[in-house]
Amino acid sequence: MAKNLVDPARPIKARTVAAAGVGVAAAMAGIVGAGLWFEGVWAGEPYPVADPAATSRSLDERTQTVYDALALPDARLDTERSGVGAEAEGYGCNRRGVRHWADGFSGSPPSEPGVVNVSYDWTLRGVPRARAVAALKHAKKELTREGWKVASHDNDRFWLRLKMVPPGGDASVSVTSYPAGRLEIAGYADCARYPEGTPLDEWGDPELAEMRAPVQLRD
Repeated sequence: MAKNLVDPARPIKARTVAAAGVGVAAAMAGIVGAGLWFEGVWAGEPYPVADPAATSRSLDERTQTVYDALALPDARLDTERSGVGAEAEGYGCNRRGVRHWADGFSGSPPSEPGVVNVSYDWTLRGVPRARAVAALKHAKKELTREGWKVASHDNDRFWLRLKMVPPGGDASVSVTSYPAGRLEIAGYADCARYPEGTPLDEWGDPELAEMRAPVQLRD
């Protein structure tokens, strides 16, 4: 009677084939991963998308919060140095990715189309340096309590400036003391791509919301 013979090498061969398959799959996954990584490096990290009008309203609220924290009820708005509203510009929003590496050799590298950063500033008058020192200290304490973070605080012979970042970290507000009792409050949002269909003004820039801060000093 013939006996059922089992090839002792078959399990070893099966394991070898399975291991080879796993190795090929891992290699393919590595190649795909490397390709995606290179594609990301080549194209660069995409800018976030944000509505410039909504961003300007947020900056208006942020600078109002800072004004309230300064506790300067007797200061007045310097109408000669305070702009009429926010601005949306793309000068500081450079093109990203290795494909644009040559931009670094340009004295004025081109900006990314459709990407802007929104800024808003106004100036108070009647705030001498000694008073400004106390106001910045008070604002720093109050805003930190509300969840803001201190980006920088300079108080030396060259600068008296406080820069704070509100919760969320997508903008910053700085308070800077200048000669003749002037105190500038400026808000800056990060560069962001505006959505398709965003209303544009006659110069081709995104339309922004009407700015009102500080409401206590506006007519």
